[in-house]
Amino acid sequence: MIDLRPEIMQEIEDLRGVNSVKIKEAHEEGKKVVGMYCVFSPSEIALAADAISVTLCGTSQAPIEAAEKELPRNLCPLIKSSYGFAITDTCPYFYFSDVLLAETTCDGKKKMYELMGEIKPMHIMNLPQTANDKDSLGLWKSEMVKFKEYLEKQFDVEITDEKLRDAIKLMNRERKAMRKLHKLNAHKPAPLSGMDMMLAQWLKGFNVDKEAGIDLVERLISEVEERMEEGIYAYSENAPRILLTGCPTGVGGADKVLRSLEDAGAAVVALENCTGYKGLDVLVDEDMNKDPLLALAEKYLSTPCSCMTNNNGRLDLIKRLSEEYDVDGIVDMTYQACHTYAIESFTVKKFVQDELNLPFMQIETDYSESDTGQIKTRVEAFLETLQSSSINI
Repeated sequence: MIDLRPEIMQEIEDLRGVNSVKIKEAHEEGKKVVGMYCVFSPSEIALAADAISVTLCGTSQAPIEAAEKELPRNLCPLIKSSYGFAITDTCPYFYFSDVLLAETTCDGKKKMYELMGEIKPMHIMNLPQTANDKDSLGLWKSEMVKFKEYLEKQFDVEITDEKLRDAIKLMNRERKAMRKLHKLNAHKPAPLSGMDMMLAQWLKGFNVDKEAGIDLVERLISEVEERMEEGIYAYSENAPRILLTGCPTGVGGADKVLRSLEDAGAAVVALENCTGYKGLDVLVDEDMNKDPLLALAEKYLSTPCSCMTNNNGRLDLIKRLSEEYDVDGIVDMTYQACHTYAIESFTVKKFVQDELNLPFMQIETDYSESDTGQIKTRVEAFLETLQSSSINI
């Protein structure tokens, strides 16, 4: 029997344990670590400070009970999970972080950061939330400057333009590799399962060694391309092709909707969310004549997150991905109490149905298993609708 999963995926899964050891070793060697939560966080500035930039844990149900002793129960699970990991000391990346970088993307995270800031040194970047605005770009560039100056003071280093440009090139190489991997699934049938695509993209944030991480992704791409030449794919050609949009996904509860779709026979071929393609779409301008902090501000401010207004960039990205990946339907996953994504779902639904003429379904959930049966039923009904060529549910 042919194994439909690339061999290198096991190596990628093992990164969770490997990087936990590597971050400890790096800390013991005196290497500085900057912990980050969001796609708006400029890893390049941390790298230019000769620090390790890592994503912090926040996609598991496990620490939420501890978090609810201090946070409201009716709060976004991502926020509760992130805080729970922090107060229970169960995230090695948080434990070994010298400083934390936070961002004002939503009110829930902003207030939670006030509590988290009592645990570790924290710098907060104030994100302007008006898209396509000249004043916003100026404000966001000033936040880049403040973060740069904060790290210079904290770590007693000088962050030069040359170091920033080197870091920009490194992160662009990572984005290009991840983008190439993601685009393999534009092929019909798709060669990589949605779960494996999510794992590869989600785990990249925990890479202690960026060069090694890029090499691993490039080896995965090579293996997948070889398997495609041999006619080995993750799905059958008639599997309904789904674009998943909405809140971030990850292992430990945040992958519930993705798993439900694939268990029901769907091919999740495109992940628009910020742990998927959203942060890969735009590269940082490498023009040597441009201020690298301005280039960073332009790239990160272009991120089409639901906290931005207007957020037409998200609709544009959904349209491009739905066409390029030839999708049959779009599923919008929102978390309970994530107000920006929940409200924006109405706009996305209208756009998908009226402009793209595609079936649409919204699933609101959290990290627990309590609604797994309900989600399974809704997903199966949605896929039956696709297969019978009906309009929408």
